[in-house]
Amino acid sequence: MNTEVFASRHIGITEKDLQRMFETVGVDSMEQLIYETIPDDIRLKESLNLPNGVSEHEFLTHIQELADENKVFKSYIGLGYHESLTPSVIKRNILENPGWYTAYTPYQAEIAQGRLEALLNFQTMVSDLTGMELANASLLDESTAAAEAMTMLLDLRSRQQKKEGALKFFVSEEVLPQTLSLLQTRSKPLGIELIIGNHEKFDFSNEFYGALLQYPGKHGQVHDYAGFVEKAKENDIKVAVSADILSLVLLTPPGEWGVDVVVGTTQRFGIPLGYGGPHAAFFATKEAYKRNIPGRIIGITKDTDGNPALRMALQTREQHIKRDKATSNICTAQVLLAVMAGMYAVYHGPNGLKYIAEKVHTSTKLVSDFLGEVGFEQLNEVYFDTIKVKVNNAKQLREVSESVGINLNYIDENTVSVSLNEAVEKEDIKRLIGCFMESQNQKPDASFVKSVTDIIPESLQRKSPFLEHEVFNSYHSETELMRYIKKLERKDLALNHSMISLGSCTMKLNAASEMLPLSWANWGNIHPFVPLDQAQGYQKVLKELESQLNVITGFAATSLQPNSGAQGEYAGLMTIKAYHESRGEGHRNICIIPASAHGTNPASAVMAGMKVVVTKTDEHGNIDVSDLEEKAQLHSVNLAALMVTYPSTHGVFESSIKHITQVIHDHGGQVYMDGANMNAQVGLTNPATIGADVCHLNLHKTFAIPHGGGGPGVGPICVAEQLKPFLPSNPVVETGGEQAITAISAAPWGSALACLISYGYIKMLGAEGLTEATKMAILNANYIKDKLKGKFDVLYTGERGRAAHEMIIDCRPFKAHGIEVTDIAKRLMDYGFHAPTVSFPVAGTIMIEPTESESLAELDRFCEAMLGIREEIDEAHADNPNNVLKNAPHTLGMVTSDSWEFPYSRQKAAFPLPYVSENKFWPSIRRTDEAFGDRNLICTCTPIEAYAEV
Repeated sequence: MNTEVFASRHIGITEKDLQRMFETVGVDSMEQLIYETIPDDIRLKESLNLPNGVSEHEFLTHIQELADENKVFKSYIGLGYHESLTPSVIKRNILENPGWYTAYTPYQAEIAQGRLEALLNFQTMVSDLTGMELANASLLDESTAAAEAMTMLLDLRSRQQKKEGALKFFVSEEVLPQTLSLLQTRSKPLGIELIIGNHEKFDFSNEFYGALLQYPGKHGQVHDYAGFVEKAKENDIKVAVSADILSLVLLTPPGEWGVDVVVGTTQRFGIPLGYGGPHAAFFATKEAYKRNIPGRIIGITKDTDGNPALRMALQTREQHIKRDKATSNICTAQVLLAVMAGMYAVYHGPNGLKYIAEKVHTSTKLVSDFLGEVGFEQLNEVYFDTIKVKVNNAKQLREVSESVGINLNYIDENTVSVSLNEAVEKEDIKRLIGCFMESQNQKPDASFVKSVTDIIPESLQRKSPFLEHEVFNSYHSETELMRYIKKLERKDLALNHSMISLGSCTMKLNAASEMLPLSWANWGNIHPFVPLDQAQGYQKVLKELESQLNVITGFAATSLQPNSGAQGEYAGLMTIKAYHESRGEGHRNICIIPASAHGTNPASAVMAGMKVVVTKTDEHGNIDVSDLEEKAQLHSVNLAALMVTYPSTHGVFESSIKHITQVIHDHGGQVYMDGANMNAQVGLTNPATIGADVCHLNLHKTFAIPHGGGGPGVGPICVAEQLKPFLPSNPVVETGGEQAITAISAAPWGSALACLISYGYIKMLGAEGLTEATKMAILNANYIKDKLKGKFDVLYTGERGRAAHEMIIDCRPFKAHGIEVTDIAKRLMDYGFHAPTVSFPVAGTIMIEPTESESLAELDRFCEAMLGIREEIDEAHADNPNNVLKNAPHTLGMVTSDSWEFPYSRQKAAFPLPYVSENKFWPSIRRTDEAFGDRNLICTCTPIEAYAEV
């Protein structure tokens, strides 16, 4: 074995395993299996035009060389991004820990209590600091969160407003430029009219349904919005505020004015700048709006024994259920980053946050006072961390500042703003002030005047307490926080314990060499709005990644801006929409979506202003071609797009795909391919070959970015030549096509830091390794299918009886034994496995996807577990629910209890197969009561007495 070949480390199947697997699957070779799986007319005739893979050592040397091309300046640019200090205990034990970054979204609450507690901490932190009653468990970025507020408030219009057609939304001119751009993107297809202006001159007409304010403003001025909010309420206008979370430690929280929504980013709570992300946004609102809040909410409920338990409340995967009636298409959150931000608050506590906020504010006052003394005019009357300064010559100041490694925000030729942060020390302040003085030909002066001015008026000073819960007041030493993090980690089953075979989610190896650069300062400390010559390392990575993805998809261009797969769907549809409009066909608004499609597809189409037309599925689980032809003909004049997942959500390569895409093109539409299942395509076929025009790719699936407990995600779009001009732009840094649509995400290249992972994955595997990975994913899926044959029925297969890289197991027949698919999911926990995808896309089924990273031994263990459960199903009786499946999962507390009242042994409950005892994972709670948690919604850390009431 060549120890330098990365593919041999990433791919779990060895050469000696293949013959045994071929015998099980019933083929003579890999080529035969692929021939029987993928239609021949869409097979690539040539290998990927990518270089050979490099070793891990070579990659790390290469990525270090690129890192050295980035220039790490002290950036005082602000505009929603600030240098922060990640506590080492959080960096080492969460960011760099596969126990946290390889976990999946906590849909199976019994084996995710640690992450759920960390997210409950995050929600509590946000609720406390904003003064709101309820917060979700993170969104993608601040600008996206503001756009979600705009659309949620639209849904909340009063009956009278809907009757009068109130569709105007006021946006303060103080709002961040990237947020305004994203609001423009989201508002247009929904018919919302944005009115941008000065909040002090707002007329409160009845045509408005809502307003968005920035607190503090984009250049630092802190306004007292209490009067505005009061008048808005009198006129039935709901108000959202985009707020700086650190400022809320010292400033009156917006919730105390009675606002309806507060959004923002938690980036400055210990999250690296990362050239724009990933960063966890927050969204806080009123209890009355809990059914309308976008994204995920973590709630407290009880388990079977009545003990407190955490789970995802209310809208778990609601877009998959409500589809085109969903309130949002959000699927991915920013869980790993939210966990880090929450732990930052746990580690520092309320007093630590006050110290940090006061240090930042005092430093800002010091700079302001000193500049005032030497003749500069500071324009902000009230500020927290940002001052706005008049200068004689901004160009000269820029030359001086950049020569000593400092970035400022240059508003115009005579005005700059300076935003300070927690990483600023006394020497940094001296250097900063020196730049201003030198730019005016004054001798730099190192002397300081202690600032005593009280800048924040009493009416805007925070008086309410925050973070009073025990968790924020207990773990302030590194030892204690390290143990707290470990305690939570032990409650979660992640990829570092066993295979997570979630269909459509592709939980593959996130190689350590791909992850290491994320901790390096030269990647982490770059502000997204720095001049391009300071980010040449990033620019080379991002451009090459775009090129790699172009080759893999067969398309002409790529935008890395979307921060999730669902956001990629939306971006793809918006480019299609812009394309039609450029041709004078803006009336095209019909989006055809197969019934089997991902639930986010119809939600994204509605957000893009399209009308959804659903096509039927035939008895084999494929698109009903005749129905599609009929509907394409019916809507020919207005047909905008088809959204299709390939291979299908049913895990099949449909042979009619090229005919289907041709039908859409014949009627003037464009084809969007959902790239969720790209792990079955890379190197063997591609979206361009099947006839698609645009696809999104889940870099957190196929291209190895870890799921992080439900995020980060990256969902770039790749487009054909005709759609290239419309790729999204950014208002601060030029990017996108020649006729670019407005922003999809806040940062120019989305979650740029996370893109390093996929870049490394492709670079190390190379053309041959990428193709081999796809083949192994298909082999592994078919191996499991055939190992379970006769015991579990596979719902759909291709024309030659093959699965793609995943398969759907039908569990509905087991209802005759009184067993539901949920019982199988919970029992798998006792065997040490996370359940596959449950009841999606077909209710009563599980969808299994093993990925290429798993070894044959692990595949066999999983099959043993499934076959063991099958025997237990046969033993179960519908009239006696007291069985090992219905009582699953079994906790350590149950098995070690003095009493045992179950009709099976403790051994069978906890150690059903020999391998389990060698590596036992104990679920920390029994099965959760979902309905109770929704009826009694508690979404913040509460005093212990409240748990007793639950």
